[in-house]
Amino acid sequence: MDISVIIHTFNEEANLPYALRSVQDWASEILIVDMGSTDKTLEIAQSFGVRILNYPAVGYVEPARAFAVEQARFSWVFILDADELLPKPLAKQLLEIADNDLADVVLIPRFNYMIGAPIQGAGWGPEQDTHPRFFKKGSISFSPKIHVVPKILDNQRVLRLPYQEGVAIIHFNYLDFEQFIGKLNHYTTIHAQERQNSNDAPQTGRTLFKALARWLYRYIYLKGYRDGWRVFISPVS
Repeated sequence: MDISVIIHTFNEEANLPYALRSVQDWASEILIVDMGSTDKTLEIAQSFGVRILNYPAVGYVEPARAFAVEQARFSWVFILDADELLPKPLAKQLLEIADNDLADVVLIPRFNYMIGAPIQGAGWGPEQDTHPRFFKKGSISFSPKIHVVPKILDNQRVLRLPYQEGVAIIHFNYLDFEQFIGKLNHYTTIHAQERQNSNDAPQTGRTLFKALARWLYRYIYLKGYRDGWRVFISPVS
């Protein structure tokens, strides 16, 4: 079964070679959708012989993903971030699903690493953090807003893969505190701009209460306490 792999990039020269090597043996085509990289990202992509698409640097990936899916040549699409890897056991399972037409959308667990250690709870453990990353074109739709999970359309056959070793996307979320602070500043700026554009009146007290309630939910109910101090840097979006 032919499969299109989509990877979005912005200055990913350090990560991109590993992501590409993890999919190059089984992808029928690889699309890099780049948002204005100024480092060696495009040079690396060209060395792998992939298709390169350009998209405006809007600061987040959702619109670029929707654009790239429309450009994909094949009906099955797999989406991988540049800071992620696809293990071979997972690739084998996805190929079997496509070859036997077992689903229209596949929810895949993700194994997150933050500053040198795997995360087990807070909504980011591999049993908790799943994404519709493998799907047939026309089975999901993307929101133009940041950090909104794609919507699975009606009447689609959805298969959720249970987590087991080797059957999860490997995600290197934050490598160090500098990267954490950089991403935090970047995304909070975008969220603030979205709120300003929507003309929502600022509600500081309500916002702080919701943030605290969400954090407690992740810490207690989703067992973030298992991750020690790393729970304090777990993404809350």
